[in-house]
Amino acid sequence: MTARPPYGEPATGGIPPIARLLGLSGLLPQLAAVALLLSGDPQSRYSALAIAYAYAALILSFLGGLWWGLAARSDSPPRWLWFASVAPSLIALATAWPWMVGLRWPGPSLVVLGVSLIAALLVDRALVRAGIAPPGWMALRVPLSLGLGILTMLAAAL
Repeated sequence: MTARPPYGEPATGGIPPIARLLGLSGLLPQLAAVALLLSGDPQSRYSALAIAYAYAALILSFLGGLWWGLAARSDSPPRWLWFASVAPSLIALATAWPWMVGLRWPGPSLVVLGVSLIAALLVDRALVRAGIAPPGWMALRVPLSLGLGILTMLAAAL
């Protein structure tokens, strides 16, 4: 039997077990929204869509904040990283525009958010290649971005 590292200390890959656990638990709100949509309850449909939208927009903005923090702690971050760090919040805000002006929402906005969450992996991969992200970053980011992106697009399809 192998000993597990103490709670909060990095396991293999450099990401602490608590980060993996909390990261994966971050998929639960979107899973709940999709489950509610799959239930077919017409009274909760709009609320489930709104929750799916708000959570995806929130997490996309959070990713930008993560990237900003990684740039800020780097000695010489690439210039593109500062722009990439701001883009998620602007995308999230732009996806609220159809709702603000009475256009079809949230279906198309959910698709944009889902695709953006998955595309964020390109930035994450670039951070790893530049040596800015910690070891094990992609092992954490891939299931989270793919999971939330796919669940968000599933919510749009339901």
